[in-house]
Order: sequence, then C-alpha cells, then structure tokens
Amino acid sequence: MRKIITAFAILLSCMAFSQIKVLPTTPLERLGRVGTNDVYIQKEGTQYTFFYKNIENKDDESIRNFTFKNIDNDFENFYKIIMDGFNANPIYDIKLELPNDYVWLHYTKTTSKLTVQFMTTNKVTSSTGVSEMMTIEDVKKLFEKS
Repeated sequence: MRKIITAFAILLSCMAFSQIKVLPTTPLERLGRVGTNDVYIQKEGTQYTFFYKNIENKDDESIRNFTFKNIDNDFENFYKIIMDGFNANPIYDIKLELPNDYVWLHYTKTTSKLTVQFMTTNKVTSSTGVSEMMTIEDVKKLFEKS
C-alpha cells in the first residue's frame, strides 16, 4: 500500500510541473527609425511592423502601427513603391491594401521638399492614423538604405 501511495505522489508531482511549457520565440529586431521614435520598423521573423506617432489628433499622441509579412520580397517592394512615388509626375497618393489595414502614401510638395506620410485605416476597428512627414532621406534612413 505504501508503494502505491508513493508512486501516486510521484506521479501527481510530475503532472503538476508539466503544466508549464516553454514555447519557442522569435527575436525582435528593431530596424531604422526617423526622429525620436516618430516612425520606426520592428522585425519579428518574416513579419515587419511599422510604428508611428499619430499626429492626427494633437491631444492623443498614441502610437499606431501596421504590419505585413515579407512574402515575395514585400518589404523591398514596399520601399520601392515609396521611392517611386517620389519620382512620379504628377505627384499622386498611392493606396495599398495590407492584411489588416489600408495604407495611403500621401505625397506633398512644399517649396523645396517633397515629403511622404503614412495615412492608415484599420479594417476591423476603422481607427485611423497619420504619421509625420518624411523626406527621401528619412525614408532611406527608415529602411536602412545608404
């Protein structure tokens, strides 16, 4: 009888510790940024997330983001789309559909500079956001291009 109780106690203690499971994680890598965290990119495996301060409402300086996976070299294609927009004549906005968001690349030409900003709408929550204006140099810095 003692052996049965001891075996049961050992089995019970093993079951109690088996509730915790270590899951594999993917390291986060922070890529380029513009300003003091006004716009930055974070990479997790094949997923890229763009974070930006929302300037749409000055009272609410929340951080917004949009995400996509790097399927078929989408990260480089996104960079190329932005850069091609700077060279377009006439200048026009570009609307992109991502898995969870719509992203507009809004180009503006001031007296001496051409800038772009992200304007996003989340498909589920319908929340919107607008990033700071970025020059060509800022975009190159964001995507870590020389």
